[in-house]
Amino acid sequence: MNNYLRRKITDKLMRALTVFCAIFVLLPLISIFVYVISKGITSINIDFFTQLPKPAGEPGGGMANAIIGSLILTGMASLWAIPAGVLGGVYLSEFSTNKLGTLIRFSADVLSGVPSIVIGIFAYSVWVRPMKSFSALSGAFALGIIMIPTIMRTTEEAIRMVPHDLREASLALGINRFKTTIRIILKTAMPGTITGVMLSIARIFGETAPLLFTAFGNRFWHQGMTQPIAALPLQIFVYAISPFEDWQRQAWAGALVLIGLTFVISLTSRLVTKRKI
Repeated sequence: MNNYLRRKITDKLMRALTVFCAIFVLLPLISIFVYVISKGITSINIDFFTQLPKPAGEPGGGMANAIIGSLILTGMASLWAIPAGVLGGVYLSEFSTNKLGTLIRFSADVLSGVPSIVIGIFAYSVWVRPMKSFSALSGAFALGIIMIPTIMRTTEEAIRMVPHDLREASLALGINRFKTTIRIILKTAMPGTITGVMLSIARIFGETAPLLFTAFGNRFWHQGMTQPIAALPLQIFVYAISPFEDWQRQAWAGALVLIGLTFVISLTSRLVTKRKI
């Protein structure tokens, strides 16, 4: 009986401890959400999503150009980073049996830990300086570099989880290895691959440091791929360090929109992968 009571008490204590740890982990996230909402909700209105920024000291205006600019930069980065990351993950999982695969895998792990500001400086050196101009293209280049390691490693792990029997069954039916990989293996691993893609998009959507050296920012509408472009994180940074109270309030509103968009992207990835499983 004593042993039974001791086990029950231990079980209750451990359950309480795990619940406490879970709440403790969520507490910072909830605190950030509540604080940003309390600071930014008062500045959210139609003008914020439809108008350009007003001059310093003039109340009103919005961040429509920055929101559109962030969507453009994210889309452009995804156009080249997603195919490169997915195909790189396929190679590492299915075809890399030599030292080259080990080197690529190690390089991807190292790249994923490189500070984003360093990637921004690299993009500035290889793109902005030779072109002698900040641009949307250089910003998309920097953001794409940040995306690739996450997509590549997530795709590799997702493909490795596909049962080997599927490969053998496809090859036994006379389907070549390339079609087996693309049409069967990659399709089966699609939920994990999509999760990696969406996580990488959510990460770059809030990146500021690389864009300081590449996209640079713009207070007007997007004027071309070779011209500086506005981005929501850049606009928040500029407004947050300004001495104007109206700009500071809009910075909180921009932070709220940024968090909301990131939350939507993460939620969408979960819903999409849940349907595909």
